[in-house]
Amino acid sequence: MQIQHRHEWALTTDAAIAIQQELRQEIVTQDRFGVVNYVAGIDVGFEEEGTITRAAVAVLTYPTLQLCDHAIARRPTTFPYIPGFLSFREVPAVLDALETVKTTPDLLLCDGQGLAHPRRFGIACHVGLLTNMPAIGVAKSLLVGKHGEVPDQRGAWVSLQHKGDTIGAVLRTRPQTKPLYISSGHRISLETAVAYVMGCTTKYRLPETTRHAHKLASG
Repeated sequence: MQIQHRHEWALTTDAAIAIQQELRQEIVTQDRFGVVNYVAGIDVGFEEEGTITRAAVAVLTYPTLQLCDHAIARRPTTFPYIPGFLSFREVPAVLDALETVKTTPDLLLCDGQGLAHPRRFGIACHVGLLTNMPAIGVAKSLLVGKHGEVPDQRGAWVSLQHKGDTIGAVLRTRPQTKPLYISSGHRISLETAVAYVMGCTTKYRLPETTRHAHKLASG
């Protein structure tokens, strides 16, 4: 996997904002990928009271969703917890983990936001751009934006709006559960992102990619 190293990670928030605003210009929100045979879930946990970042990548076959490869990477945490800047805290270890998986995924599902971010550059955008891979943000909670009521049926979704832009989808993956917040990260459209999230979701609220990656990241 070819990973670009475009900037440092131990930065001030002002420097981080400048990087987000610069790199977001390169994000592609159209479908730019081929056949998907492998999907990867990405999640991050922390050890030793937050001083160590633990990133996990779980690679599953698609569409059968069988776990076929995984990797865990740890590195010292160099950026504080600040909403809107999580990629600077988490991505360094994520890239380490992605570099060690033997099965290269065709699509990344990140635990976090893509375009559904105040500066349109969440972790799925960051990871997708630096790896030049299609990536989707699959978040469990709202970071920014407003939306209408989501019908209580599997696969129903409504658009997530912020400052006049459609930045994501609020997706009901399972009836009578809270929706997920889906957004394009890189090289994928919103409608296709929703379709793949549903394709990775079985009987649970979270897609299998996220469930496997979360277990690995949590220890």
